Amino acid sequence: MTQALTGIRVIDMTHNQAGPACAQILAFLGADVIKLEEPKGGDVARTNMRDRTDSDSLFFLVLNANKRSLTLNLKSEEGKRLFRRVIEQSDVLLENFGPGALDRLGLGYQELSKLNPRLIYATIKGFGTYGPYSSFKSFEPIAQAMGGAMSVTGFPENPPTYLYPAIGDSGTGMHMAIGILAALQQRHQTGKGQHVEVSMQDAVVNLIRVSLRDHQRSGRPMPRQGNQLGRTVPGTTYPCAPGGPNDYVYIFAQPQMWTACIDAMGQPELADDPRFASAESRWENRAALDAIVATWTRQRSKHEVMRLMGEAGVPCGATLDTGEVLTDPHLRARDMIVDVDYPTRGTYQTVGCPVKLSDSPADVTRPPLLGEHTAELLASLCGVSSDDMQRLRAAGIV
Repeated sequence: MTQALTGIRVIDMTHNQAGPACAQILAFLGADVIKLEEPKGGDVARTNMRDRTDSDSLFFLVLNANKRSLTLNLKSEEGKRLFRRVIEQSDVLLENFGPGALDRLGLGYQELSKLNPRLIYATIKGFGTYGPYSSFKSFEPIAQAMGGAMSVTGFPENPPTYLYPAIGDSGTGMHMAIGILAALQQRHQTGKGQHVEVSMQDAVVNLIRVSLRDHQRSGRPMPRQGNQLGRTVPGTTYPCAPGGPNDYVYIFAQPQMWTACIDAMGQPELADDPRFASAESRWENRAALDAIVATWTRQRSKHEVMRLMGEAGVPCGATLDTGEVLTDPHLRARDMIVDVDYPTRGTYQTVGCPVKLSDSPADVTRPPLLGEHTAELLASLCGVSSDDMQRLRAAGIV
């Protein structure tokens, strides 16, 4: 079946998470993503946080599905020559090397755009290629700190808090995917590629723009609010039975849902309590109301509370732990959690494509072994014979 990005060739030169996440979603949508790696070791994520010595790490596997692997030594002249041949026949180059690394190899945007004027050259950096911090390196927590996310996360009595959802890494990758698709669309009109850049700090700032709005409304830095969302009550997490570390639900009953909420709780008489007569009075008396809600939720499991509130039209979510996410029937039904078989490891669970297209549903295929497709790719794109492949391997070029 033809997919949305069928015919688009992406050279993925990235490592760790931000770039691979971007390339993977493009691969899910049908692009031919070629993961270009060093012959010795490849992407550092293959061994980073490795749980088994006989297999690539799960960290690598969950970020590199639907790709092919090509190994080339770009420090050799012949490796560079082959790389340029591949670039001549590609649509997108995605890289997240340290500042200036590809320029020093003679493979920067200016050089490669002359070789292939239609090339989309996509660059992910911690702080971008210009600005006062452009020479600084970054990782996920640095991006969260510098983007303002940590300052608004957690409880007011505690330090700024790191978010485990990778808004700096995978969030940057999703922003880059949007940028690449926009550049490809513009190329349809102009016939010309361009340089697309996303910095991790920029991506995090974009994701916390509502908090920046709140700063401007109040004229002061937004304080940490814990789990309270705005001034809506009920509007936080509530404990459930049997009382485990993740036995909580989040209930968010907007003012128009107040009656539905208390009816679902079986306590319609709360409608006559003057302390809770309006949204403002419920906020002023939130400690008392939260205690009433918590007393009710503690008598039920989080899934029962979610069902009762959901059936009443009140937004409510059980706080699923990671094991529950992997086995959630709704996520399974939507192919968001899928089983993949990988050589040397066997079956593992991973995340599917969150973008659902009616005419071209995404299948998840296993990530490549290091260099698995080198021979076929160099043969098809560069005309390399089997004898030449043996010579290249012996010289450490592939």
